[in-house]
Amino acid sequence: MIQPFANLQKLGQENLNATIKAAGAFSSNAQAIANESAEFARKTFEHNTATVEKLIGAQTFEKAVEVQTAYAKGAYENLVAQSSKMGALYTALATEAFKPFEGLLSKTLKA
Repeated sequence: MIQPFANLQKLGQENLNATIKAAGAFSSNAQAIANESAEFARKTFEHNTATVEKLIGAQTFEKAVEVQTAYAKGAYENLVAQSSKMGALYTALATEAFKPFEGLLSKTLKA
């Protein structure tokens, strides 16, 4: 009669440990995402500022169009690269956050 309660207590402890590990993984990955987002915002601001300075210094319409075209191309390339990085970071977040729970369902069904 006491054995099922011991199994239930062990299962509860395993679930708690998995939850604590998942919270730690979520926290560290969320911090990495926040850092990457802040760095991207900083780089984007610098790129925008440099472009405005170049546009102010443009002497001809053709030069202004050239600067704007270079800006648009660079902004697009940066966005695509950042999207790829963020996708990888979010994938890592999901993978690492759910990793502690991988074997618990089968253990729960057996208990």
